[in-house]
Amino acid sequence: MRIGVPRLSSTINRAVPQAPDLFVVCKNCGSEVSGFVTECPYCGARLRKRAPKLEAVDLSDAGRPRRTRAPRLPRLHPGEIPGIRPDPSHRPVVSIALAIACAVGGIVTGVFPLSDVAVFGPPDGEWWRVATAPFFAADLWYVATCVLAIVLFGGLLERRHGALAPLLLFALGGIGGIAAAAALETFPFAAGANGAALAMTVAWVMRPLRDMRRGQDADGDVIGAGIFAAVLLLMPLAVEEASATAGSVGLLAGIVAGALLARRR
Repeated sequence: MRIGVPRLSSTINRAVPQAPDLFVVCKNCGSEVSGFVTECPYCGARLRKRAPKLEAVDLSDAGRPRRTRAPRLPRLHPGEIPGIRPDPSHRPVVSIALAIACAVGGIVTGVFPLSDVAVFGPPDGEWWRVATAPFFAADLWYVATCVLAIVLFGGLLERRHGALAPLLLFALGGIGGIAAAAALETFPFAAGANGAALAMTVAWVMRPLRDMRRGQDADGDVIGAGIFAAVLLLMPLAVEEASATAGSVGLLAGIVAGALLARRR
């Protein structure tokens, strides 16, 4: 009985058109022996003069998948997570710039009187003071608290919602709060960024509070934000130039803006 070569894939058959038999039948004793020997191991009869020549099989065009080099990640930068490249657009540039402006304004306030740039008494047509007053304050502890809140909570808002969020909150809570104090108070005295800092703090904490009401884990330190908000809201009791009206406007702006921003993904 003769057993043929098992059928291989069509691509290999094209590469090797004539393959030797794996088994042959000895004509002398009828035994099945290997097709790669010259004598029968059972009777010693001569099968062929020489063993069949094995040709090299070329598998270069046989559809064999080629090896691909695994992609390599670039060298990590300081503070970078492996596999994730930091996005420069997510840096809180606007929040840092506003905080630096408030810090510089608090430092240079000693050079000239605060009444020259803040809302000190009725504006009498000098409404430009409304825009300059949030950047200047005489009490350094007051300045440091506002700057820290703007950097921390304004930076978190900017990373989450973009650079426009802290800029609008500074305009609504800071400049808008000073404008409300100048318009509503009999003898207004308002300076510093307590309204802007309070607006950013409250706007950021609205989303964790919403998650807590839904029974989800709060994404952030709600207690720390509440302490910041309480300190900023009570700041007019300790610092004369911190306006309670500006703080109230900043609180209201933070609640409204924070509720709207919390709906965004």
